[in-house]
Amino acid sequence: MRFSPKTVGVLAAIVTVAIWTAFIVIARATAHRNLTPLDICLLRFAGAALVLLPWGAWLVWKRARDAAPGLAPPSWLGLSPLGFKLTALIGSVGGIAYAGLAYSGFYFAPAAHASVLLPGTLPLSTTLMAVLILKDRVTPVRAIGLGLIFLGDVLVGGASLLRAWTDEGSQVWKGDLLFLSASTCWAVYSVLVRKHALQAVQATIAISVFAFVVYVPVYALLVASGALVTQLASAPWGEIVFQMVFQGMGSVVISGITFTKMVQHFGPVRSTMITALVPGLSALGAVIFLGEPLHWNLLAGLALVTVGIVFGVRMQAQRAAAIAPDLIADNARPTRAKA
Repeated sequence: MRFSPKTVGVLAAIVTVAIWTAFIVIARATAHRNLTPLDICLLRFAGAALVLLPWGAWLVWKRARDAAPGLAPPSWLGLSPLGFKLTALIGSVGGIAYAGLAYSGFYFAPAAHASVLLPGTLPLSTTLMAVLILKDRVTPVRAIGLGLIFLGDVLVGGASLLRAWTDEGSQVWKGDLLFLSASTCWAVYSVLVRKHALQAVQATIAISVFAFVVYVPVYALLVASGALVTQLASAPWGEIVFQMVFQGMGSVVISGITFTKMVQHFGPVRSTMITALVPGLSALGAVIFLGEPLHWNLLAGLALVTVGIVFGVRMQAQRAAAIAPDLIADNARPTRAKA
């Protein structure tokens, strides 16, 4: 049974939003327990590597077997299906930098700030990166959608952010900057996916190969030299296994593939507009699962984000569909030869 590209794109969006929402809620529940941010990075990369390194090796071998003699496709270390330069580029930005910045942000700022500053700012940062890298144009419809999403995110967490920045002696602003930096890294990755027309599985494997090969030896060296403190030895095995499964196999393998599929269908800007649902949904999840209070600003912010997504995604698609027949008709008209 084959699904249409539209169905695949919509399903990919649903799965991505669900996993990203779960990521924020789980981070709220497990922040400051046993593991350090860099410990979680290690478990994230190790968990993903258990699945993606064998998958990458098989994919590279299969492509080399099927290629014409002397025309072997690019690969790196026999594990990444992309060449070294592209593997290093997306692996450093979308793998090591994003995870390191995001998890370190939780050390200084509460997860509530992450729900606003990680997925909430993605539409704006991705739009900026698309303009700079892809020379994209911001249409009025998209600008309206971005404005509504921004207002919704401000309603969800603006007061909390403002208090953190005005409290004397607070270190929360450091976490906020780390979250914003992580969001920018993911925005760059999503634009690179579109620019290089990367396939979902190949891009996710390349990120994991680079992160595992580079991060794990450096982490081990820093721990062995005493330059880095780790809590892995004292953490419960259940927590270690859970983080490897959820952060590695869930957040990297599954949502990495579905997010890239979503970018292939919707484009980088509209994809990150869809993920702007995550702040409101994660806040609702905290109400349901963690017993946090339900305030009016949460519901109002979620409503504004939803309307913004409709403007930015649905209206833009309708406009493109309306323009397409005219373009086809123009291309079909015979042109007069110049005298």
